[in-house]
Amino acid sequence: MDFANYLLISEHLINNPEPPAPYDNPDYLNYARLNWQRQQRWLKTGVVADEMRDAMARITQPQQWIIITEPWCGDAAHNIPFFEKIAALNPLVTTEYQLRDAEPFLINQYLTHGTKSIPKLIARDAEGKDLFTWGPRPAGCQAVYDQLKAEKADFERMKTDIQKWYNEDKGKSLQQELLSVLEYA
Repeated sequence: MDFANYLLISEHLINNPEPPAPYDNPDYLNYARLNWQRQQRWLKTGVVADEMRDAMARITQPQQWIIITEPWCGDAAHNIPFFEKIAALNPLVTTEYQLRDAEPFLINQYLTHGTKSIPKLIARDAEGKDLFTWGPRPAGCQAVYDQLKAEKADFERMKTDIQKWYNEDKGKSLQQELLSVLEYA
């Protein structure tokens, strides 16, 4: 599906008086609602760096960016808007969205340390060959997550500290990481 349809699915889930599983669980539904707001904010306020604009202008062959995600995913809410803003800079780059927990279960081919961590970005060339993958979060954010996990921090602290990291970073780390892989794509 394209980004517009992903947004429609997300919006339908958060506004449905009887949402399907797992959104029938109030926690999942609340995550999806919060993530909707965060995603909308980044779509309005997220800034693409000049270096990223230059790198995207240098792409001369078609690329398809496949993003595996789910509306409940907090990391996705912070990264997907930047994927869209960046891809929109070059008409040769298209995006496609797949839900992690729905067929064709592409995530099973792109596990992170044996887990179905999302979001996952898979960039492919016109022949369908993988150029690079990225995900589920920038390295700096991953370091915060790993530290909190090692400290056995409760879920509330994890959510708060990760949210704080994303708010302070403003998409800069994601863009730097994408720049490093785009050089070789």
